[in-house]
Amino acid sequence: MYPKLSILQTWKKFDSFPMETLTKAWYFDKGTPKKQRDVSQMKEHRERYGITGNCFDLVLWLLDEFKKDGVKAYPIGSKFNTEKAHVAVIALDENGRRYLCDLGDQWLTPILVDTSAEDFSNDKLTGFFPGAKIQVLPENNGFIEILYHRPNGKWSTQTFNLEPIEMNAFMQAAEFSQNHIGLYPLFECRIPYKFEVAHWEFYNWESFLSTNDGLHDEEQTYSIEHWVNVIHEKANYNKDFLFDALTKYKQITT
Repeated sequence: MYPKLSILQTWKKFDSFPMETLTKAWYFDKGTPKKQRDVSQMKEHRERYGITGNCFDLVLWLLDEFKKDGVKAYPIGSKFNTEKAHVAVIALDENGRRYLCDLGDQWLTPILVDTSAEDFSNDKLTGFFPGAKIQVLPENNGFIEILYHRPNGKWSTQTFNLEPIEMNAFMQAAEFSQNHIGLYPLFECRIPYKFEVAHWEFYNWESFLSTNDGLHDEEQTYSIEHWVNVIHEKANYNKDFLFDALTKYKQITT
């Protein structure tokens, strides 16, 4: 179920990349006609401010790196042109087997989704997603369903359409996403916790930590200064950038 080294080496470049909506709120007011940044802009902003972006940004960047590394890959997605749109990448190994690569949801590693492959397993698996065991159900008409088994018997499900998205359609959906800023800031990242990698999330001015022993509620405050310091500590984002982006969200909700 684990990816080949060719896929994993590219994926590992993004281990420290959060998924967040702060960047699009910050970039929205820069006066550019297009709101979806290209990869060269993202790299420049990463170098200058330490920032990444939302799932559309991460997919574009990951596809670019796969291409440079000689790995065939394509985008997939659902609920385009809505605020619930989600995109990910399918990467193919040397034998053409497909692996789901989902930086937007902060997976730990890609996972095999060719359910007819000899080494495919629909057992509950650890090590793929922070704070949950993953179970991939057999493919059905181009769709797969993934179950997330969390501690204390909780579980959730997500369906992925494995068919490629044409880049024109993808870019249109990306532009729609970058032009629509939600009410609340979102920031997700993977952080070390005891003997595992946990999932830290900041949403609607409060934070949570998802671990193998359950969900831990953390702070809740509307203090911009507080969250500037916390997010900077978690992901080393530039503090001036954080202040500007969080102020934008505060203005939206007041």
